[in-house]
Amino acid sequence: MNMIQSAKDQVLQLTVAAYEKAAAAGVLPAGITVTPAVEIPKDTANGDYTTTFCLAAAKAMKMNPRQVAQTLIDNMALEGSYFTSVELAGPGFLNFRLGGKWYADTVSGIEAAGARYGENDMLAGKKYMVEFVSANPTGPMHMGNARGGVLGDTLASVLQKSGADVTREFYVNDAGNQIEKFAKSLEARYLQIIKGEDAVEFPEDGYHGDDIRELAQAFYEQEGDKYLSCEEQVRHDALAQFGLSRNIPKMKTDLARYGIQYDQWFFESTLHESGYVADSVQLLTDRGWTYEKDGALWLKTSDILAEKLRAAGKSDEDIEKLALKDDVLRRANGFYTYFAADIAYHRNKFAVRGFDKVVNIWGADHHGHVARLKGAMDALGLDGEHRLDIVLMQLVKLVQDGQVVRMSKRTGKAVSLTDLLDMVPVDACRYFFNAKPETQMEFDLGLAVREDSENPVYYVQYAYARICTLLKALAAEGYTVPDAADVDFTLLSGETEQALIKKIASYSQVVRLAARDYDPSHINRYLTELAGDFHRFYTACRIKGEERPVLLARLKLADTARSVLKNAMTLIGCTAPEKM
Repeated sequence: MNMIQSAKDQVLQLTVAAYEKAAAAGVLPAGITVTPAVEIPKDTANGDYTTTFCLAAAKAMKMNPRQVAQTLIDNMALEGSYFTSVELAGPGFLNFRLGGKWYADTVSGIEAAGARYGENDMLAGKKYMVEFVSANPTGPMHMGNARGGVLGDTLASVLQKSGADVTREFYVNDAGNQIEKFAKSLEARYLQIIKGEDAVEFPEDGYHGDDIRELAQAFYEQEGDKYLSCEEQVRHDALAQFGLSRNIPKMKTDLARYGIQYDQWFFESTLHESGYVADSVQLLTDRGWTYEKDGALWLKTSDILAEKLRAAGKSDEDIEKLALKDDVLRRANGFYTYFAADIAYHRNKFAVRGFDKVVNIWGADHHGHVARLKGAMDALGLDGEHRLDIVLMQLVKLVQDGQVVRMSKRTGKAVSLTDLLDMVPVDACRYFFNAKPETQMEFDLGLAVREDSENPVYYVQYAYARICTLLKALAAEGYTVPDAADVDFTLLSGETEQALIKKIASYSQVVRLAARDYDPSHINRYLTELAGDFHRFYTACRIKGEERPVLLARLKLADTARSVLKNAMTLIGCTAPEKM
């Protein structure tokens, strides 16, 4: 249900019908076809909807636009429509004003839809994957992961609301150099426990966090010195598996606390063990996109990207300036690179699991990787250019009292996701992090816990709780929320009443925009605006003490605002408290 679009469609229908009537009567030239715009004026003094039909048609008719407009008004039948009047304005605009039928149908439609209000079929039949966070399982999750978690989860919800079949996935990097470094770091701490810290040198490039010490201690408590004298590789494998067996469940727990559940945890190791990485690289070779140099196997990344750029109209001179580079797929030692595994992983998404669209949430520092991965998918014949979408998010800066916060006061370490959730309510975290991805953001720890209108999530939740309190108070006096069919919507003629219904009606469009733009922050902005419109309505329009028909009409409007507030808050993973 999209009542905004329905009104726009009806403006065109009414206008075209008036033109056809006038043309049939010989008052206007026949056979004119135009594609005019229908807009919502910023100032309601110019009506609720306006169209440029007459301006566009007048050129083809070689007539004065105002004359065309007046003729259409004279031939326009508004009976039974959403509109009570149409006016000529300016050089030939037609300004339409909504009547009670549109307001009644809007509220009735929301009542009928219930929790499904805002759903649309824009992406119906499409199979989407949203991959997000995918943090290395070698240590605690950080602020970038916290932001990526919210953006990915809310985007997935928005895509589902727009009809897509969505899978949420976490890609576990449990293979490669970082796991070897993880194992060596754990090994050093484990051996230090047994032999003494001075007796064992810690790797210069190792992971120095306290979490490594804690894992090594836990391993020692479980296994003792059992792994002191065994082969190094056996010890590495045991320590790595132990560390992952502790870290991955903790990741799942922390993310669940954050309101995030995944449909799939996909392990990089399975790609190597199954031979899928080797198979993917071989396929690129078979297609002529690799070459050997210095014992390593290289992907012709520069050729792949140059080919795409030429197809897009770039000159060879411009392409040369980009200094494109090739990528190693298999090192001289026989080990496959992270990029090779990433290619195999994304090939699996498309070729094996059949996703129509794959959306990855990455940090902005991965910018250079976007074109390379899309190009590799193109080289495999998987149309990465159109099927793989990357949302790049900017960094997060934690601030408190105007000062940048880098360390947790509790732990004395860099602030992790766990630390943040100990300091700030989950709702505030989710609301704040659901900001426009491409903008750098400051997360104000002080603002996030404030209980006033400056805190946006408090402002929105307070509007919801305020309505719940009103409903309970009126119920105690015998007034229950009526069905829309029993309400006289012509009684809601005040500016703030109509503004609130219009805002409620725009929710469906906002959901579509959020899905189209891969930007769920549209929902945040909508919530803030809806809460503001409710607060203004509640201030301007008395409910208790009014005559029964007016009271019930306003009560229905307040309850409808409540249901949409809850709907949108649920969509971004925030709660709707009935008391504050």
